[in-house]
Amino acid sequence: MARDISDKGYCSTKSTHYYGVKLHVVAKPTPGALPVPEFVGLTPASTHDLTVIRPILHKLEGKALFGDKIYADQPLNERLHQQKDSFIYTPVKLVKGESEQERQRKRAADNLFSKSVFSIRQPTESLFNWLIEKTNMQNGSKIRSKAGIMVHVFGKLAAACFLMFINP
Repeated sequence: MARDISDKGYCSTKSTHYYGVKLHVVAKPTPGALPVPEFVGLTPASTHDLTVIRPILHKLEGKALFGDKIYADQPLNERLHQQKDSFIYTPVKLVKGESEQERQRKRAADNLFSKSVFSIRQPTESLFNWLIEKTNMQNGSKIRSKAGIMVHVFGKLAAACFLMFINP
């Protein structure tokens, strides 16, 4: 299926490999409603998420971004903070080589911070679940071309956004 845009990826959360594409969304929070997509991208399944976000970071000036652990890149975050007054908050990752005593000492603060990030990210996760539920976007088993994938994904995304705005 559309080998020029789709390939094999791995979902670490579900511990499974899959074939296809990934939809990336940077969404703006909306109180009491689903977040509104600001940036949307489609990449082969194997593309690293940081590779996708780097080209748009210059457009995200003065923003607090909340991502999953894959976005925990300290040098990138420092550059983003210095150049654009933005910061990417992510759940705390374990540090390789850190002693068990040190982990235990920091565990309560790390867990509290990670839960805070997860709670802020929850509406974005809800947006993805809503998109899947309303559009069946993940089911593209009969698509054979890049154009077909684009029509499938962005057509369903457009229809979902239309639904979101006419029926908030």
